[in-house]
Amino acid sequence: MKIKTWLLLTYLLVMLLPLAGVYGLYLSINNYYQDKQVSEYFEKRSTLNKIKKVVSQYELYEREANFTELEALVSNEVQISLYGGNGQIFYTSNPMNTQIGNFEDKKILYQGLYEFKQNYRTFTYKEPIYVKGKIVGIYEVVLLRTEWIEQVNTQIYLVVGGIVLLLVVIYGGIIYFLNRRLNRPVKELILQMKAFAKGEKVPSTLHEKKDELGELAWNFFVMQQEIELARKQIQEEQGQKEFIIASLSHDLKTPLTSIQAYTEGLKSGQLSNEEQQDYLDVILTKSDFMKQMLDDLMMYTLLQSPSYEMHLVEVEGDEYFDMLLSDYEQVSKDKGFTVSTFIQVEGMYEVNPKQLMRVADNLLTNAWRYTESAGRIEITAFEPPIIPAHCKEWVKSHLTKQEGLYMIVQNSGKGIPAEHCQQLFKPLYQIDQARSQNGQRGAGLGLSIAQQILEKHGGDVIVTSHENEGTAIICWLPRKGE
Repeated sequence: MKIKTWLLLTYLLVMLLPLAGVYGLYLSINNYYQDKQVSEYFEKRSTLNKIKKVVSQYELYEREANFTELEALVSNEVQISLYGGNGQIFYTSNPMNTQIGNFEDKKILYQGLYEFKQNYRTFTYKEPIYVKGKIVGIYEVVLLRTEWIEQVNTQIYLVVGGIVLLLVVIYGGIIYFLNRRLNRPVKELILQMKAFAKGEKVPSTLHEKKDELGELAWNFFVMQQEIELARKQIQEEQGQKEFIIASLSHDLKTPLTSIQAYTEGLKSGQLSNEEQQDYLDVILTKSDFMKQMLDDLMMYTLLQSPSYEMHLVEVEGDEYFDMLLSDYEQVSKDKGFTVSTFIQVEGMYEVNPKQLMRVADNLLTNAWRYTESAGRIEITAFEPPIIPAHCKEWVKSHLTKQEGLYMIVQNSGKGIPAEHCQQLFKPLYQIDQARSQNGQRGAGLGLSIAQQILEKHGGDVIVTSHENEGTAIICWLPRKGE
């Protein structure tokens, strides 16, 4: 149940339960009083009948009458007064009446005759005494309700005590459930937050509750998982960066050592002109290799930055991709490879020309490095549903998108085991050096950089391979507006 609904119901119960409890007590007490009044009425009526037998004697209303028998009926609960026909007081046991011999107001005296009157404290009865058709006197009997008043007071105490107990139970229960439903979960959530801030874990099932606090705890749980994942990613990235720096630092030592050795050879002055030229070529090659490694490291670091935004411009596909890929055909032939190029692109695309050129360089460099001498390299760029005839079936199975552009660099060779294909995009991951042509080795960042550049264009890249047939790197780019 939602806390809002629960609080509204609780508020309603807090309002209604005391009223219902008080009303219930009132009904029970009222029924008790009614039953008691009935029994008391008949009891007092019986007492009155016994008294009437005595006070009805006309001799008591004469001068110097004997009131001994009458006084035997008087008690703390019975008061008797006798009056003459003219209102003179003959006898009274009521301390509130005037003294004997005085006169009572006849108008008041003759009111309420024959009525058995009941009020909170007394039952009162008055009746005249006739002798030969003439009123010789009037008696008044007052029966005090002492026991009933005591019971009423006791019941009042019980009612007040019952109401207080009922309120204590209701509000005690409300406080208990309020603490259980709100206070305790809030404290538990605060404890979780403090523990999480200290890097500790507190087991809790609070996020399983189906109310607002449960939703809050679930959001905190999700946030906690995201923060832990972010921390883990940061640690992995930090470790990856440290590994990259350490690895590249190690890789740079080899060309630096070579440059130093060849430079010392040149300084010796004992080399022929041909040997000097060879030494200079080696130094230049090693310098270019170091420059490429540092350039790849800088580019990889830049692409990792969340603040880096790649500026895209609109280009015509046929013109741009023809310009981008056509030059690699001649370079590949110069390196001793058999090359075929197929370009058929018509749509408009938004690209970063410089960065896509880097992608193409990385893909072709990778193909040159891992293609055997006199091997075959195929460079294609096309838009579905047109698929070049020279594409192998194991390549076609990955061409699932019906829009955009595919750019594929495929080379012949032994192929790459499937478990290595997706690993190639990890920084510094390299296949066995023995697989590369003449044992050439790169920095290991090229494919990772290409993947990140394509992702910033909204595209993607995969590697697929087939044993003894070769490897294909398949890039996909969306058209403008897709």
